[in-house]
Amino acid sequence: MSAVEVGTELPPLTVTVRRENLVRYAGASGDFNPIHWNDRMAVALGLPGVIAHGMLTMASAARVVTDWLSDPADLIEYGVRFTKPVVVPDDDKGATITFSAKVDKVADGRAEIDITAVCGDEKVLGRARAVVRVS
Repeated sequence: MSAVEVGTELPPLTVTVRRENLVRYAGASGDFNPIHWNDRMAVALGLPGVIAHGMLTMASAARVVTDWLSDPADLIEYGVRFTKPVVVPDDDKGATITFSAKVDKVADGRAEIDITAVCGDEKVLGRARAVVRVS
């Protein structure tokens, strides 16, 4: 990868989560929690409806960084905080999450990257940050 500077913006990424994909992902991960497929149960538990699996949202956010890297193995550290649920309606549109990222710090062959995840008008991840190896 060529030189990276503070303020470098990574190409944005938009991901659409549809109910059918969410059900497949949750099942494949072994998470059969009804909040990922049953509106009635999700609402009964105080949620606004069926919500995306947190790890699916987290993995999608990481893609904005790994898609940018020459080698995805250069991702050294990654973490997020879940701040708002991604509500996935039972329709053909699903929920659209837009990810953006910007280099915040570069030192000692590493870059720290802040990631923003927005669904609708709300940030759905907080303190989303990646540390990558750079040359």
